[in-house]
Amino acid sequence: MPYLVQQYVRGARNALTAAFDGVEVHAANGCLLDQFIESSTNRRSDEYGGSIENRARLLMEVAEAVSDVWCADRAGVRLSPLGMMNDISDDDPETTFRHVAEKLNDYRLAYLHIINPAIAAPEKEAEPEPRALRMLDRIRERYQGILMIAGGFDRDTAEAWLEQGKADPFAFGRKFLANPDLPERFRSRAPLNAEDRSTFYGGGAKGYTDYPTLGQERGEQPRPCVDEHWR
Repeated sequence: MPYLVQQYVRGARNALTAAFDGVEVHAANGCLLDQFIESSTNRRSDEYGGSIENRARLLMEVAEAVSDVWCADRAGVRLSPLGMMNDISDDDPETTFRHVAEKLNDYRLAYLHIINPAIAAPEKEAEPEPRALRMLDRIRERYQGILMIAGGFDRDTAEAWLEQGKADPFAFGRKFLANPDLPERFRSRAPLNAEDRSTFYGGGAKGYTDYPTLGQERGEQPRPCVDEHWR
């Protein structure tokens, strides 16, 4: 386990050397730290398995170690309560993620970033349902710092949740890929570019650098040229 923690420390140091603004510990979507947190994948019988406190232990050690590399207010953690990506699940997710959120208060992070519990997979849009809203409310009650939410939002739904106090900032992924000038489009209520999901995780420039900005659509900026010769 110390070796695993040191790999996160190494990544944090590399980001610091590369002049990043901060780092986010990825403990969501069935990745390694999420596999430790959730009961469907953590079958250990040592101090890193069994009880909720034990299953969350590795994440807490990583959060502490990364905070030692960066100032804590430059580090965040991402969780996916009720997520099912990569076949992840938990026997009692409400209790598990309530505990994790409460324990993360100890590290005074820049933020806690959660994937909207109202969506079980990235393809679905935000659809509030009773269980998802209960999960969100419990995390909001237990986590005392900045709470960020991502997943299925547009300008109107994010503003509505913001007004209801469900979160502080909101994060956008797919819409930012398809709209490099997303803040300007939101401010002016301009139409958004459609997302081409066939290019997600494609490894090339297509779908990442060729979506037009409003300035390019108006002819005020040159359009990008996607060169596939490097392949």
